[in-house]
Amino acid sequence: MTKHTFLGAVGVAVVAGLSGWYVRATTPLGLRFGGAPLDPVIARVLLALAFGAAVFGSYRLVLSWLTRDATRRRAHDMRNVLRLGFGVVALVGVLGALTDQWVGVLFSLGVVGFAITFALQQPLLSLLGWVYITAKRPYSVGDRVRIGEVKGDVVAVDFLTTTLWEVGGELVSTNQPSGRRVTVPNSVVLSSDLTTFGGAGGEFVWNELSIQVAYETDLPYASEVMTEEAESLIGDEMRRRIERYRDELSETAVEITVDDRPTVNVVQQESWVELRLRYLVDPRRATRTRNELYGRILDRFKEEPNRVAFPVSRNR
Repeated sequence: MTKHTFLGAVGVAVVAGLSGWYVRATTPLGLRFGGAPLDPVIARVLLALAFGAAVFGSYRLVLSWLTRDATRRRAHDMRNVLRLGFGVVALVGVLGALTDQWVGVLFSLGVVGFAITFALQQPLLSLLGWVYITAKRPYSVGDRVRIGEVKGDVVAVDFLTTTLWEVGGELVSTNQPSGRRVTVPNSVVLSSDLTTFGGAGGEFVWNELSIQVAYETDLPYASEVMTEEAESLIGDEMRRRIERYRDELSETAVEITVDDRPTVNVVQQESWVELRLRYLVDPRRATRTRNELYGRILDRFKEEPNRVAFPVSRNR
């Protein structure tokens, strides 16, 4: 499909270019409007069409070559950069061909750009935000982020806006997609807090599952059951992710000890004991994993009612 598009654009450019050159050189049509000859105007339109078709064909060819082995995220970024670059070239070339004043076009664009800087400050800030996102890559397509008050999965990063599939929000109470799309100006990235949930080389976050038990509970046994079920469900995957997590930490000045298996923290409350299972998980599967772990652990606890008791107070 890309090859056919490129060949079609080249064919249009060649035909329009040769036709424009012929009309300009020989003025064979002899058309006039209000006493003014139309052949030069037709020639300029044909040359502008040829230039635009050539730029479009070049864009498609370069895009296809640069993204043939690229990931979807990198291909998305390359597409935006190429659109901006080839769009500027096409604009200058088409206007230059139509007016036949190349230097004047460049000067005019400079003056117009200077005026736009004052008139369209917010869109320009968003464009600057896009440049920052593309260069520094605080997030990319596919990452789960919170930008300001909005949380979601990034589905598109355009010149002026970032589009998210909302997670949480007003419609759902859990860490699940709500089905809504939220468009955020890229300028917000320069002025608001940005939180990335995984992504940027490490698609995992720490998560906790809390279970309240009575003081009569055999706490070592209950803690062992919780870690065993977590090991059974996500143990191997967690160890692989911990290795990547440690590699990332080694590149920073942060010195902390990271366990490669799930752990349980015991927290004393007023009327019960809270057991908090801590583990590493894919943020997109956090709720699903928590629900499955909760069911497994409760089933194990019910098998030993003499060793695990639950608070009976309603004030919990």
